[in-house]
Amino acid sequence: MAQFRLHGSKVLAVDMTGDAVKAKNGSMVAYEGEMAFKKMTGGGDGLRGMVTRRLTGESMEVMEVKGQGTCYFADRASEINLVTLRGETLYVEASNLLCTDSALRTGTTFTGLRGASQGNGLFTTTVEGSGQAAILSDGSAIILRVTPQTPLQVDPGAYIAHTGRLKQHFQSGVNFRTFMGEGSGEAFQIRFEGEGLVYVQPSERNTVGGDI
Repeated sequence: MAQFRLHGSKVLAVDMTGDAVKAKNGSMVAYEGEMAFKKMTGGGDGLRGMVTRRLTGESMEVMEVKGQGTCYFADRASEINLVTLRGETLYVEASNLLCTDSALRTGTTFTGLRGASQGNGLFTTTVEGSGQAAILSDGSAIILRVTPQTPLQVDPGAYIAHTGRLKQHFQSGVNFRTFMGEGSGEAFQIRFEGEGLVYVQPSERNTVGGDI
């Protein structure tokens, strides 16, 4: 199995001995050894995956990298976070997914109003199985644990990904900017309940409700 390691905080090094990984198209910045690159359709899920992603609006351009040596990946100097999956599912925005073990399965799932609030459609990408994945964040991500006793509210624009048995509730609310008169619309939040981890970045995307 390919070995993922960080080379600094903004470059992913993947050591391969005949293994393969799936990575964001165009994210290779250097490699040592012998590598072969092949563009994949449908986020690496073939024709069915391509049709599904077109219907759901969850865009994902992926390439397969296979070989002997070390390949280095990066994307616009974004911070990189490693996630180890042991049979569970990672839910992640397609734009935040950098690289996965080839054995991991990717797909899409309905996310309800949370996706609409971000302008990213109603679906998000899923990564399932056992292996490693690398996700991107604008700034150093924080990982917040959710338990039945400690639910979590997250700004939709700062959300990156989550794992575990979590339920999401999209709700309106107010925040500091609203009180200061700096909000450009209604403030929205995602409420996570259950047991799991949520990845949040210290930078906010624009949403339907404006900068929140």
